[in-house]
Amino acid sequence: MHETTALPAERHVVAPDGCDVRVLLGRPGGTFAHFSLRPGGVTVPVRHRSVEELWYFLSGDGVLWRDDGADAAEVEVRAGVCTSIPLGTAFQLRSTGAEDLTAVAVTMPPWPGDGEAVRAAGPWAPNVEPGPGLGEA
Repeated sequence: MHETTALPAERHVVAPDGCDVRVLLGRPGGTFAHFSLRPGGVTVPVRHRSVEELWYFLSGDGVLWRDDGADAAEVEVRAGVCTSIPLGTAFQLRSTGAEDLTAVAVTMPPWPGDGEAVRAAGPWAPNVEPGPGLGEA
């Protein structure tokens, strides 16, 4: 089956970390979505129980913190930067620019639902509300 879609004008949901999500397309091996975080926004730090993600940033400026248990690091993100969130990695985003920090991401396998993302310890105090389905560690 062939599918085509356009970026929806309104978000579908708020992610467990607090980003706005516009779902694009999905296949049995993964899903593709658009994420945005307002200027000055700081997400809730989370980790995933069973999925990995690849993110490609489209606009804005920010910092992504990741901690896989052996190595914690911050990386600056902006249009053209691609990052990975390996299984079990804690992560948090901070939008530092004057426009929304936006990215498209592939989630592999597809997002299974509530409880997939669990709260983690992170470097910054979040200032956005988590979306539904955030589990406890």
